Amino acid sequence: MSDFNSKHNRAVWFDIPVVDLDRAIAFYSNVLAIAVHRESFEGFEFAVLDHDQGNGGCLVPNTGEVADTGVLVYLNVDGRIRHALDRVRANGGVVKQDVHQIGPHGFRALISDSEGNCVALHSRSDA
Repeated sequence: MSDFNSKHNRAVWFDIPVVDLDRAIAFYSNVLAIAVHRESFEGFEFAVLDHDQGNGGCLVPNTGEVADTGVLVYLNVDGRIRHALDRVRANGGVVKQDVHQIGPHGFRALISDSEGNCVALHSRSDA
């Protein structure tokens, strides 16, 4: 995480619980159009979403925490929200609420990921 992000952003990291790590890696790399790197630490497998200069997060195998409710994480798909929704459908996710405006804050769509978690996709435009 960069100093800029730790100083200026409220959310600095997130863990998304998953049932099937390989399936979740494929889902998020396709929907977000980023690299997702498989990692291992002391025998624990997880995957980190590419975040170079931005805030980051990871996919963590934890079946007991997968939920369709709870914290709603907004993931950046700026300028490609409609394409991202196509990728959601093509990669085992479900569009729960199509693209809609959220006042002056841009647009979002609510999805269930490949693991059953509810997340929001966010874009400043309806493209």
